[in-house]
Amino acid sequence: MSERTVDLSAGPREWLGLAVLVLPTLLLSMDVTVLYLAIPSLTADLRPSPGELLWIADAYGFLIAGFLVTMGTLGDRVGRRRLLLIGAAAFLVASVVAAYAPTAQSLILARGLLGIAGATLMPSTLALIGGMFRDARQRGVAIGVWGAGLSGGVALGPVAGGILLERYWWGSAFLLAVPVMALLLVAGPVLLPEHRDAGAGRPDLVSVLLSLAGILPVVYGIKRLAEGGHPTLALLAVGAGLVAVTVFLRRQRTLASPLVDVRLFADRPFRVALTVLLVSLACVAGMYLFVTLYLQRVVGLSPLGAGLWLLPSALAMILTSVVAPMLVRRIPLPRLLALSLTVSASGFLLLTRLDGGPGVGTLVAGMVLVYLGSGPIMALGTETVLNAAPAERAGSASALSETSVELGLALGVAVLGSIGTFLQREHSFTTGVTVVAWIGAALLTALAALTVIALSRRTR
Repeated sequence: MSERTVDLSAGPREWLGLAVLVLPTLLLSMDVTVLYLAIPSLTADLRPSPGELLWIADAYGFLIAGFLVTMGTLGDRVGRRRLLLIGAAAFLVASVVAAYAPTAQSLILARGLLGIAGATLMPSTLALIGGMFRDARQRGVAIGVWGAGLSGGVALGPVAGGILLERYWWGSAFLLAVPVMALLLVAGPVLLPEHRDAGAGRPDLVSVLLSLAGILPVVYGIKRLAEGGHPTLALLAVGAGLVAVTVFLRRQRTLASPLVDVRLFADRPFRVALTVLLVSLACVAGMYLFVTLYLQRVVGLSPLGAGLWLLPSALAMILTSVVAPMLVRRIPLPRLLALSLTVSASGFLLLTRLDGGPGVGTLVAGMVLVYLGSGPIMALGTETVLNAAPAERAGSASALSETSVELGLALGVAVLGSIGTFLQREHSFTTGVTVVAWIGAALLTALAALTVIALSRRTR
């Protein structure tokens, strides 16, 4: 007797479920950049200190990065849909608190709570997609659509923020989350399947504490350096965090049910994908912060005008995120990733010419190139990471992918933002912008070469 062919194709329910998962993903990434255009009005209203302003911008992304590993593994154990819905409810409440925050300190606290809630959502969405789409080709398309939501949210944040700021106060940007999370809470139980690792043990509390003790001090040290704080204290914090990370990784090798399966790092495409996501997103985030400010301070546009000029780059990223899984069937992964990084690097090179004076056309063209290359990086990097993990560890692998993305976004704002800010104080604003653009071009060009070398012997 011949074996039956098992149909792994996804049906209408799975595609509707994908739409439900993409919406919160879009919103979560928008929350990283939605405040960029609101900084002037927020500063006038709450009067934060320079340090508080950096915390307002960074607390969300850093705390997402800090809790992603824990939440991703927790989803494998308690159920990915259950954790997703708990996170959606928490995110809705924290968004309302942030929208009506009366002081800078209360806004920082609300942004931190949003980051923790967001950490429950990010890995759950991607892990659920891996289980819903079992056909490899459909899964590639689904991850491309998910990547378009993630990357498009980063680019569309200032556009949505600009539209809202034309009519409402800065807090209205946070209220975008209310209808989206409400929809997820209603539709999620109907359209999304539940999945958990039945063989997983209880989460190791020591590992959870070590992961936080590793990431958060490093984050603190970087922020202290970015703010011009005492370098000795900052370096001690970074050193202590790296020690905790080392102890954490060693402990994972001894556990029967580790928080992070360190064996995944033996896979070369897995390591390269995480590195590409981290470095490329750091460059994009640092540049995007200064581009939005350049359009307002140098060109003199309103928040809405600045957001609309950035819309072409957002559309470019969304398009290439969706097309990338189809292109990789014809172009080997190393070449496609290297080509994407090179396209983004050329956009950064074009942005180095802004020092000659206000040039909206140059800025728009440069950002379109940057985001044309970033779309495939997001989609293919994420798919490579997810494919490296067994199904029962999808939440953990998704968390590592999202940690690279979120930590990259936050580090870009902190490190490149501090470099550009220092240079604009010593010289001019456009000097800071062009130096950050040169750094981005150099890093992405080097990363393109390293990607080809690292993956030349093995493609996934």
